[in-house]
Amino acid sequence: MSTRLASGNPHFSRSKGSPVLTTTKSTGAFVDVAVVVVVLVCTNLIAHFTTVWASLGAVPVAALVLVALTRRRGLGWEELGLGRRQLRTGALYALGAVGLVVSVVAIGAALPMTRPMFMADRYATISGALIASMIVIPLQTAIPEELAFRGVLHGTLSRVYSFRGVAMAGSLLFGLWHIASSLGLTASNRGLSSIFGGGTTGQVAGIGCAVVATAAAGFVFTWLRRRSGSLLAPIALHWSLNGAGALAAAVVWHASVTS
Repeated sequence: MSTRLASGNPHFSRSKGSPVLTTTKSTGAFVDVAVVVVVLVCTNLIAHFTTVWASLGAVPVAALVLVALTRRRGLGWEELGLGRRQLRTGALYALGAVGLVVSVVAIGAALPMTRPMFMADRYATISGALIASMIVIPLQTAIPEELAFRGVLHGTLSRVYSFRGVAMAGSLLFGLWHIASSLGLTASNRGLSSIFGGGTTGQVAGIGCAVVATAAAGFVFTWLRRRSGSLLAPIALHWSLNGAGALAAAVVWHASVTS
């Protein structure tokens, strides 16, 4: 029998006389998942609780390391969402996702009821928002996180679980990934602080909402990854959610100052 795992298939070959090989392959796939999760946890802690330079480089470096490690473990480019055959479909889904998000964000920033949600302190200037949207967010967040979660984690999970399991586990882990980055969420956002209040209670509520929201976003990213077969679509959606939000925040701040 072939000792190679079927790409993206949670069921392995089981021919007579080869249960040891099958069990070994299955165990190896679970070990791969465990290694990826441990690396992600360590990366998150390093990025948020060490130095400024570590916060800038930890996630991109970890994503590249994970890709290299799993490639050595036999994960194919298509399993990582980087296959050439899916580029066209991925690009079409990416364009659709960006167009939808930009439209929704523009409406949200224009409506008085939702406009305060865009008033995040870190995007108080147009120049800062442009740098964040066009450089920091794609290189430090959208691309490396999608490589790590919808690329490596998705590919390794697909070797041991059905799509439902991949989506549930990947989305939950993506939500938990944002706990550290949400610690000061309500304190730096006027709209959220007015809803949840300040202090520890507001902080906990803000973190909880962030985890739920990012887990839901992770599920959509995972669906796009499966539907298009390419990382282009979830990367584009991820970037547009963060990047368009940053630009909208800067516009709202500018309008509030000049009015």
